[in-house]
Amino acid sequence: MPELPDLEVFAKNLQKRFKNKILETVEVSVAKKLNVSSKELKHVLEGHQLKSVSRVGKTLQLHFDNDVVLGLHLMLHGELKALDEEEVKFQIVSFHFKGGDGFALTDFQKAATPTLNPEDPDVPDALSLNLSSFKDLLGKKKVQIKTLLMDQHLIRGIGNTYADEILWEARISPFSIAKAIPEAGVKELLKAINHVLSKEAADIAEKLPDALNGEVKDFLRVHRADIKKSPTGAAIQIEKKGTRKTYYTDEQVLYTL
Repeated sequence: MPELPDLEVFAKNLQKRFKNKILETVEVSVAKKLNVSSKELKHVLEGHQLKSVSRVGKTLQLHFDNDVVLGLHLMLHGELKALDEEEVKFQIVSFHFKGGDGFALTDFQKAATPTLNPEDPDVPDALSLNLSSFKDLLGKKKVQIKTLLMDQHLIRGIGNTYADEILWEARISPFSIAKAIPEAGVKELLKAINHVLSKEAADIAEKLPDALNGEVKDFLRVHRADIKKSPTGAAIQIEKKGTRKTYYTDEQVLYTL
């Protein structure tokens, strides 16, 4: 599943390729996830210029010149595919721009979701957190810190992979209780959130300068099945809960109440 750094790159690459182009045709193949009718979607988007593309949490947002926004959530297996590829399967919705270029939102599970004018939830993005509010948030929660970081109702944008990477960099156990983490640990954790997500996005952008899909695992330091030790030599341990795996090491401090 693409996470915040991947989506940052896809947003920039979409903007680089399609900004200021006129959306000529919208084709809806799977309408069940739309919050409006296919007819309404076509009516408000076709003939309008794409002004910018942004990332909000785990959603890509297409901003048009008539102040209409279309959100695209890839969910677990969704992908963006350029329409110049030989065959684009499992299309949810496709966007055809004047001049012949275009892309599609695809998903073999049909779960990827386009939303017209999505509401902007009152939840901070992972890259816009400030120390005061972050400290207050952790101080109120008795849940494990990894669970908190991944809760999109509390912080938008962090998923399973980068929660592990962030917590390893901050040297905090994923099983620590949020409110038990001392102030120094909270500061290190916030620093790690900003550094890990920003650096990963920059590294992926360098490796995939034009890509609209794909996940790069090369830069991960603990959340990888093909490595056994962290960069500092500690053995990587794995705990599996359902389909989700947590990667961590004994270097990370466990804070409990």
